Amino acid sequence: MSTRPNQASTARGGEWLEDWDPENAETWDSHLAWRTLWVTTFCLTLAFVAWFLPSAIIPKLNALGYTFSQNQLYWMAAMPGLSAGLFRLVWMVLPPIVGTRKLVSLTSLLLIASTLGWGVRVQTPDAPYWELMVLALLAGIGGGAFSGFMPSTSYFFPKAKQGTALGLQAGLGNFGVSLVQLLTPFLIGFSALAVFGGSQQLEVAGGEPTEVWYQNAAFVWIPLMVIGAVLAWTMLKSVPVQAGIRQQFDIFANRDTWLMTLLYIMTFGTFSGLAAQFGLLMSNLYGGGNDEIVAGAGASARLLIDGYSVPDPVKFVFLGPLIGAAARVAFSPLTDRMGGAVWTLVSGIGVVVAIAFTLPALTPDLSSAEALQGDFRQFLWGMLAIFLFSGIGNASTFKQMPMIFERRQAGGVIGWTAAIAAFGPFFFGVGVTTLGPTAFFAIGIAWALMCIAITWQRYARPGAPKPS
Repeated sequence: MSTRPNQASTARGGEWLEDWDPENAETWDSHLAWRTLWVTTFCLTLAFVAWFLPSAIIPKLNALGYTFSQNQLYWMAAMPGLSAGLFRLVWMVLPPIVGTRKLVSLTSLLLIASTLGWGVRVQTPDAPYWELMVLALLAGIGGGAFSGFMPSTSYFFPKAKQGTALGLQAGLGNFGVSLVQLLTPFLIGFSALAVFGGSQQLEVAGGEPTEVWYQNAAFVWIPLMVIGAVLAWTMLKSVPVQAGIRQQFDIFANRDTWLMTLLYIMTFGTFSGLAAQFGLLMSNLYGGGNDEIVAGAGASARLLIDGYSVPDPVKFVFLGPLIGAAARVAFSPLTDRMGGAVWTLVSGIGVVVAIAFTLPALTPDLSSAEALQGDFRQFLWGMLAIFLFSGIGNASTFKQMPMIFERRQAGGVIGWTAAIAAFGPFFFGVGVTTLGPTAFFAIGIAWALMCIAITWQRYARPGAPKPS
């Protein structure tokens, strides 16, 4: 890493730090580093809120009066993942160019566009499909932020602390997923929060219409996004890393860039994909989206479903992202002490076992209410286990990358791997729609087995070429 000339720092009003070297314990400003971490993490959490807000709203669109098909809803839920991956390819090269301060401030303001749009469009069910798809696409800006925020923060910390720092930032940022999914059912019930707009009727299969204020689920976050932008602009500095776009692309000549990308697809790709589609998958397998369950109690039906209580996805959907994010935070200090590779190995093995446990529950037994409820419990516990082990892997891979690559390259690799893994919601949606849940999850087992082999051979075994 090379610094910009001192006169450049002066010309930019003191935004750019001079002679920044976090590996020098005597000169390292730990207060600035941790302040950067907490401000950027606050903004990253809001970015994940904006990114996954559609996943909390889309499963309820038809109950609010829209008439979309299952495939249309799957594609809509997949769109933020597709756009986030594309946005991350842009955001990954921005930290050395625009600096942490501008990047975090301006990104926080951009989050308002999609958040405001969803708050407006849930109030009346007359928006065309293409318009909601555009809002889903813009929500991906929140996912794109990750590939800019994380490298920016890594510049402020020595390698010995990067596992903890990046784990805290990514893990707490990931809490934005469960935060929006957990709070949405409560926010929509408070008329006092509905400063803008009126109420809607939520009609759930088998239940009475409920008066809700779904715009609250979006509008409540906008003031916080403004606050985040102000905090970033007034409290953050930028590290002068000399790395233009062409220089950053030299990471692709490194074999480990591609191998770590495969590993991070297993971990964060799984986490983000399941988080975006968890509610829809649960509804379509065990709830109102399953036509056989909805029609099952009639005398002419071939299945007996009497007595089965259809699960409400909003009561469960936040649990997976919450567990995955908590695992990322909790295991990050362990990766600093024990290394990341061993925990990536644990993550891969755990993902294989968890998916194998879940597979039978992806084809529910509709012969009786008791069998169906038993399958639902297996489905729920299996999915939560997948979230747990993917969260562990999210922490461990982000410890590995700063250890494998030099500082300038590490930031770029973090951004690149995060960009590719952000396509998780898109590929999960497409895979479930085209292949079906069982076949797609079976492919997940094969992918995790490949990652276990890579981790052991390259990073974790005694005498490994790149111990990390």
